[in-house]
Amino acid sequence: MQLKIMPKKKRLSAGRVPLILFLCQTISALEVPLDPKLLEDLVQPPTITHQSPKDYIIDPRENIVIQCEAKGKPPPSFSWTRNGTHFDIDKDPLVTMKPDSGTLIINIMSEGKAETYEGVYQCTARNERGAAISNNIVIRPSRSPLWTKEKLEPITLQNGQPLVLPCRPPIGLPPAIIFWMDNSFQRLPQSERVSQGLNGDLYFSNVLPEDTREDYICYARFNHTQTIQQKQPISLKVISVDELNDTIAANLSDTEFYGAKSSRERPPTFLTPEGNASHKEELRGNVLSLECIAEGLPTPLIYWIKEDGTLPTNRTVYRNFQKTLQIIQVSEADSGNYQCIAKNALGAIHHTISVTVKAAPYWIMAPQNLVLSPGEDGTLICRANGNPKPRISWLTNGVPIEIAPDDPSRRIDGDTIIFSNVQERSSAVYQCNASNEYGYLLANAFVNVLAEPPRILTSANTLYQVIANRPAFLDCAFFGSPLPTIEWFKGAKGSALHEDIYVFHENGTLEIPVAQKDNTGTYTCVARNKLGTAKNEVHVEVKDPTRIIEQPEYAVVQRGSTVSFECRVKHDHTLIATVTWLKDNGELPNDERFTVAKDHLVVTDVRDDDGGTYTCVANTTLDDVSASAVLSVVDVPNPPFDLELTSQLDTSVQLSWTPGDDNNSPITKFIIEYEDAMHEAGLWHHQAEVSGTQTTAQLKLSPYVNYSFRVMAENSIGRSLPSEASEQYQTKAAEPDKNPTAVEGLGSEPDNLVITWKPLNGFESNGPGLQYKVSWRQKDGDDEWTSVVVANVSKYIVSGTPTFVPYLIKVQALNVVGFAPEPAVVMGHSGEDLPMVAPGNVRVNVVNSTLAEVHWDPVPLKSIRGHLQGYRIYYWKAQSSSQRNRRHIEKKILTFQGSKTHGMLPGLEPFSHYTLNVRVVNGKGEGPASPDRAFSTPEGVPSAPSSLKIVNPTLDSLTLEWDPPSHPNGLLTEYTLKYQPINSTHELGPLIDLKIPANKTRWTLKNLNFSTRYKFYFYAQTSVGPGSQITEEAVTTVDEGKMAMASRQVDIATQGWFIGLMCAVALLILILLIVCFIRRNKGGKYPVKEKEDAHADPEIQPMKEDDGTFGEYSDAEDHKPLKKGSRTPSDRTVKKEDSDDSLVDYGEGVNGQFNEDGSFIGQYSGKKEKEPAEGNESSEAPSPVNAMNSFV
Repeated sequence: MQLKIMPKKKRLSAGRVPLILFLCQTISALEVPLDPKLLEDLVQPPTITHQSPKDYIIDPRENIVIQCEAKGKPPPSFSWTRNGTHFDIDKDPLVTMKPDSGTLIINIMSEGKAETYEGVYQCTARNERGAAISNNIVIRPSRSPLWTKEKLEPITLQNGQPLVLPCRPPIGLPPAIIFWMDNSFQRLPQSERVSQGLNGDLYFSNVLPEDTREDYICYARFNHTQTIQQKQPISLKVISVDELNDTIAANLSDTEFYGAKSSRERPPTFLTPEGNASHKEELRGNVLSLECIAEGLPTPLIYWIKEDGTLPTNRTVYRNFQKTLQIIQVSEADSGNYQCIAKNALGAIHHTISVTVKAAPYWIMAPQNLVLSPGEDGTLICRANGNPKPRISWLTNGVPIEIAPDDPSRRIDGDTIIFSNVQERSSAVYQCNASNEYGYLLANAFVNVLAEPPRILTSANTLYQVIANRPAFLDCAFFGSPLPTIEWFKGAKGSALHEDIYVFHENGTLEIPVAQKDNTGTYTCVARNKLGTAKNEVHVEVKDPTRIIEQPEYAVVQRGSTVSFECRVKHDHTLIATVTWLKDNGELPNDERFTVAKDHLVVTDVRDDDGGTYTCVANTTLDDVSASAVLSVVDVPNPPFDLELTSQLDTSVQLSWTPGDDNNSPITKFIIEYEDAMHEAGLWHHQAEVSGTQTTAQLKLSPYVNYSFRVMAENSIGRSLPSEASEQYQTKAAEPDKNPTAVEGLGSEPDNLVITWKPLNGFESNGPGLQYKVSWRQKDGDDEWTSVVVANVSKYIVSGTPTFVPYLIKVQALNVVGFAPEPAVVMGHSGEDLPMVAPGNVRVNVVNSTLAEVHWDPVPLKSIRGHLQGYRIYYWKAQSSSQRNRRHIEKKILTFQGSKTHGMLPGLEPFSHYTLNVRVVNGKGEGPASPDRAFSTPEGVPSAPSSLKIVNPTLDSLTLEWDPPSHPNGLLTEYTLKYQPINSTHELGPLIDLKIPANKTRWTLKNLNFSTRYKFYFYAQTSVGPGSQITEEAVTTVDEGKMAMASRQVDIATQGWFIGLMCAVALLILILLIVCFIRRNKGGKYPVKEKEDAHADPEIQPMKEDDGTFGEYSDAEDHKPLKKGSRTPSDRTVKKEDSDDSLVDYGEGVNGQFNEDGSFIGQYSGKKEKEPAEGNESSEAPSPVNAMNSFV
């Protein structure tokens, strides 16, 4: 059994006397440790662990669950009483009890009513050692009744009168929460004048016309049932005295008119509470709420004081615009007189509230469970307080102790039960009930008498590892009844330990105050009582302490640099140490700039917020040590402060300030900025810069500006945040000192002149009433200036002007003070009109099949009627008869800037007919078109045939079918077909050239080798030359007769003589391979070179120096023969996207732009492909592989 641990240490007298812990049985009781194995074995009276609240308000829409949980050994059984009598749950089909529990579930959702089960319930948990009881649980269903029907008359009041709108909500359980809203479910606004009282009424200190409305609605929310009830709307109309008299005049005699007196100002009077004094009673621990609401005009304010005392600062809360005073957790000390004072300009009144704080019973000392051994003594103490003083009564096993069976071991002395010489039959559960008129307390406490031999609860052979020079605590948790005595021994045959070196605690723990290496060893704890003995061994290891032998040091670094902190640790070799770094006692930032190595921390790219205290913590499983260092980061200065303006003149002011902290880097300069709150509030502009040693500056000012200034400091690190803004200073107005800029004159119509300018900003206006004097006259005439003054705008339109005439223009600023200086004169033009004349003498020179050059004569300048933008060429291809039904002709456009009289038309299609015209362009648009000019392009080379496929292969023939080129670009003269065989090693054979008439789309090749792959190159020709080629591959069929011969040869190969012959041949081939390999290494072709040669097109294969024949044909892709019908363009193939000329490169506007001379850059002919190479078969000696194939 474990003793209660006392806070002080207990020592025996000095000397070599064995330590024995004696228990004082007359004043101590056993405490059962919370050890699961121990609790399984020990019998124990019941203990209530969970129960429903005393006042249990249930939801009538849900099943009723009354909680009652208890523990004990053996497990307790449960029973219930209802309204003081036994509640037989077996007779009620709606009531069930949870298994292994006392919790009741009453199923009212299927049938039954909650009201049927209203009452007072009490649970009893019982086993062989006693009975524990729950509180009296009062079950009541929640109620949310409806408002009683009532007829509410509209209320009409004179302006300024007081008003109380009653709520009077229905009485529900629990009480409703009251609030006022309108028909739109919006809360009505409340203030010091209008507020809701604690009773739910709405109080008006004085009404105003804006209080008039027809939907003052009081709502009651019942949270338990989640329902809201609504009172009928109240209508209120507030009228003035005159309106009231008019109303009365229509219905009453003249003697009943109201005077204006009732709406005059008046001193306060209380609407609630009534009279000069009232009384309030509250229970201890609740919230004390005191309320005073007054009427008056003007609206009175409320103040609170406590007579002969002060209001508790930490527990006082003012609500409802100080009309409600609340004191949280009220106690008896809060009793007394409280005064609320209502005051306005006409007087003050007060009301005294006498507060009495009563108290339901509360515990001073609740009874605690007792575990005693036979023959021991003990006490149960039950002390409670309250106002009035509670009465204490005792029960045993749920029965009043006066009528319970007598027990000679107990004696009752008021709030204490004294036990002496208890026996096992003395075990029971006692209940203490403390009650007064405001409530009760009920506590269960059992007396459990046990006879148990000693048990040691600490695990056997526990290893304690401790650090040298620190205390060590060896546990020996124990239990027994009677309470055992404890002795400690060191070593297998050691003597009992003494208290001159060790400290012995009442709970059995042995303390070694300062552990040393020689304290390492085995220690034995022995527990004894009259029923037996128990012992347990534990082991102690003393380790060397962990030390930091190289600590981090203080560092000052500049932002952006790198800093390193060292931390070298020495520790016991049997322990594992881990080093952790902290910043300002928290984790390091999750940032890759922080790198932790074995003995140091590195921070790269140091930032301002990296400054702080860095701590190295070295941990083992037994101890930890730490060392810290501060990192200071130099930073930008703190902002200046205390800005002051002095020597304030019309055009200057002196600004002074106090510098902020320079953060370890001297300030080099101060930057002064200003804000114009009148014209550009929120925008700050640069004003001046001064040396970092100055704290004043003389600033030049502009007229009519509301200045505020701020200052920033700058050091080598950077610039500070701005200071707080200075006071504002407004300068006097003056005439403008500058005129608007960017003055222009351009016409938007042929008969107007639009004059525009960039207006002055507010800062530049120098005064109010900013306007502009706009003046204009024709440049080439003798007219006087025409002027007009306009508001602060940026445009003026002069109408009725001749078309495209030069004008002189000027714009002058002015304000209420005067004019700006004389403005500069600029020239503009009135509006443009479309050109009247088309370009003449249009000539076309065809350069080649895709390019033409166009020339034209310029139009007279007067006929342009505007700024000459350039000339625009429209050109389009003539449609064929099949295309003429199309409504839309696709025209292309090229624009040539300025006065150019020629240009190039690129990207034309060969062998085509085109038409073009030319137009002049000004700022208004295009003029009339010149007469259409037709021209034709010559023939060009055709595109590749649209398709090529090989059909009907036979032993010695292949048939080719093709479609003509999609773009013949002229008249086709013939087709050229070139082909060559490819052997099994992918070598190309001789190239054969064949001419085919242009009207053919099919051709059959005969006398070909059987079972042979051929590669074909096919292209069309015009009179200009050959076009792009298309390639294809195909294979002739196999000779079945030779296949049969090969089969018979396979049969011969099974003969022995043939096998020997083949071995000899294989040996000769191997020798031949070796000779060839040596020859090639001495000067022959490299295999890589052979592969590269084999990839090339047959037209560009390299010729051998000796006989000019082709090399071997080899390609990495040739291991997979080309799919039938595929085309592989050769190098000379011109893809359409490459050959089409882009108009963007030659003109501008819609399709592009030419260079100044109308020329263009780039070639218009694709790379011309070489003809496929022709030649005889290679005369080169066959390779060993070929030789072997030939042999087979």
